Amino acid sequence: MTPRSLGAGRCKVVREGAVYCASLGILALACGLLVGTWAAAPWGLAALFCLYFFRDPDRVVPSGAACVAPADGTVVRLRPEPDGRVRVGIFLNVFDVHVNRSPVAGRVRSTRYAKGRFRLAHLDAASAENERNTLVIEDEASGAAIEVQQIAGLIARRIVCWKKEGDHVSKGERFGLIRFGSRVDLLLPGEWRVAVRQGDRVRGGASVLAERAGGGAR
Repeated sequence: MTPRSLGAGRCKVVREGAVYCASLGILALACGLLVGTWAAAPWGLAALFCLYFFRDPDRVVPSGAACVAPADGTVVRLRPEPDGRVRVGIFLNVFDVHVNRSPVAGRVRSTRYAKGRFRLAHLDAASAENERNTLVIEDEASGAAIEVQQIAGLIARRIVCWKKEGDHVSKGERFGLIRFGSRVDLLLPGEWRVAVRQGDRVRGGASVLAERAGGGAR
């Protein structure tokens, strides 16, 4: 069990999702007792979906000078920024694991929450216009600042971040969650070599997203 999850092994569920699962399960039970199986079925299915959505699997984190994916999903954007950094955008659909993980080990320099719109998360405009939470992590190996943006989508209306300024994070450590469809962008300094292509599927904490110059994943 992790501090943010309930259950054990492959059955862990993010604690923030427990209230949804329990409420829907109780509603299904009440409908079954008071009305009938036909009335309980939709609520029971919804409870099962919530259990699936809020799952929190363990991952094997690559060692070495590798930056891992901060989320499960599809790489929808690889774009150089005017300041020389590279933006890697990962779109999460409702069937992806929505627990977010630190791409590197280091110290959280800052966290910043910004209100915004709720455009479709796979659109370019979502990075600049949607509601989002930004973590800047100082990579302990290089001292470089790596920026992770949790971006709400059309359906997602709740961004959760468990870390604050000054906290230390391990590579692949869980740091937050976005509920029901979203996007996570990573802004990498120029010395990192991106190891994925647009359209690739990645797994948070397990897939190597980039490698630092002079190093590599082992």
